[in-house]
Amino acid sequence: MKIPKVIVTYCPRCRRHTEHTVTIYKHGKRRSLAEGERRYARKKQGYGSKRKAEQKRFAKTTKKVVLKLKCKECGYTLHRKGIRLKKAELVEVAK
Repeated sequence: MKIPKVIVTYCPRCRRHTEHTVTIYKHGKRRSLAEGERRYARKKQGYGSKRKAEQKRFAKTTKKVVLKLKCKECGYTLHRKGIRLKKAELVEVAK
């Protein structure tokens, strides 16, 4: 799916519709010292077995793509809910 690089949408900080630059959200690197990560490491430690059974076949063929919208006027960033796409492509829209 082709997604425009600039979208005019509502900005909650400006309280009106403004232009937003669009990027595709990418999650950051997991922190190994975070409490949940430490807890998971403790649980899966032992005699070579995992905490849960490993999934044999994967059911879904697509991933959810979350859009990150940044207001051009105030710089406020908001996320647009993820939609399932095989391929997301940011394109320049000619006016």
